[in-house]
Amino acid sequence: MPGSTSSAPASPGATATSAHPRRWVALAIIAIAQLMVVLDATIVNIALPNAQIDLNISDADRQWVVTAYTLAFGGLLLLGGRIADYWGRKRAFIVGMAGFALASALGGLAQSGGLLFAARALQGAFGALLAPAALALLTVLFTETKERAKAFAVYGAISGGGAAVGLLLGGVLTEYANWRWCLLVNIPVAIIAIVAAIPLVPESRAHGDTRYDVPGAVVVTAGLVSLVYGFTKAAEDGWDATATLAFIAAGVILLAVFVVIELRSSHPLLPMRILLDRNRAGAYIASTLVGAGLFGAFLFLAFYFQVVLDYSPLEAGLASLPVTAGVLIAAAAASVLLPRIGAKPLMLAGAVLAGAAMLWLTQIDVDTSFAAHLLPAQVVLGMGLGFTFVPVSSLALVGVPEHDAGAASATLNATQQIGGSLGTALLNTMYTSAVAGYLATRVPGPATQVNALVHGYTVAFAWGAGLILLSGLATLLLIKVRREDIPAGGTVHMG
Repeated sequence: MPGSTSSAPASPGATATSAHPRRWVALAIIAIAQLMVVLDATIVNIALPNAQIDLNISDADRQWVVTAYTLAFGGLLLLGGRIADYWGRKRAFIVGMAGFALASALGGLAQSGGLLFAARALQGAFGALLAPAALALLTVLFTETKERAKAFAVYGAISGGGAAVGLLLGGVLTEYANWRWCLLVNIPVAIIAIVAAIPLVPESRAHGDTRYDVPGAVVVTAGLVSLVYGFTKAAEDGWDATATLAFIAAGVILLAVFVVIELRSSHPLLPMRILLDRNRAGAYIASTLVGAGLFGAFLFLAFYFQVVLDYSPLEAGLASLPVTAGVLIAAAAASVLLPRIGAKPLMLAGAVLAGAAMLWLTQIDVDTSFAAHLLPAQVVLGMGLGFTFVPVSSLALVGVPEHDAGAASATLNATQQIGGSLGTALLNTMYTSAVAGYLATRVPGPATQVNALVHGYTVAFAWGAGLILLSGLATLLLIKVRREDIPAGGTVHMG
């Protein structure tokens, strides 16, 4: 989920009486903004089948509705946090909200797939400014320890539960209005938040070096876009096609250039020292791989429910909720278990549970029972994710110097978004290749077409399982932290 690039420490001796008098009202405004950003990560999943038909988007290209948003968000999140810190958090919050609303209007009115993709990328870019500004404002407004804990509990609940609200709201809007309202709904929400924020939210900014690592942000985002486009070309032209190999190679080279830029920059977007700790490196790798499997699973489940099982958009939204239930159950348990047994056992259990659930989903058919198969598989998937995300969010801050805490936290959130982008593109490519291969060897017909879709979904789920189990391997090999080294109060961050 969208997260912080700033985590300002509480002021010594600060008390509730010296805090901002309108901080709780400001919290409500910030919560509305956070809910809007979180919703957009899942609300389009339910709307996508209808949007794909309406705008004549190909199977190979439909993943851009998801990845354009997550790539821009993940790629620009660190830069957005730095801009918010020095430009002014309130100003960044308001500009981010306004830009997000305008991008939502552009997407809601789009008459072509290309325009929808561009609007989603703009949403991600403004979200990368808005989300860290919102969280940084919380750290400034709530300086007393207990009050800050309450404020972050509200923020965390919205981050954790927003995905479920997005699935439900996406179903309601798509079924009873139009898929376009899944984007247009952001406009009135943003207007309310902006009108309230102008008089009620105080301005704050950090002082000191205000230079920005714009080259780093441009290069890393371009590298990730090139990788995803390479995966997309593989679905259309094959893995050995010149264009496919060229874009993947360009992506790898650009990411290598990003590392060089960061090593030489006096004000790096991502200080390389953050990645050199093996525990943090393991946490970031696990987060990326889990995000890759998770986003793909949500996308293909939404299509399976609506295209194969013929669920309505609202029914598909409701049918997707068991994952969120599993996350909430496991997150509550993991918060209690983390100080007792440490991060590594929880993360290993999470990878095994989530991977097993994905393999369970590979057994779907054209008429699979929801109660007997899909419901328990989704609950187990959610539990695996919950057991993973709670310790990962704490591991990201183990041994981090205070001045790097914001960057370390933001990097974790960026890995989930970037993993989701790359995973969705990769799994969608595997899906389209599997469907094409299935149809090429069988007699055409309606039944064959449906069976081909199901075969494609099972192949995608199998690859998703592989990515999640790889996260478990990274955890096993890299993470050596002791349970007493884990900071208290780990929070859930869902991609």
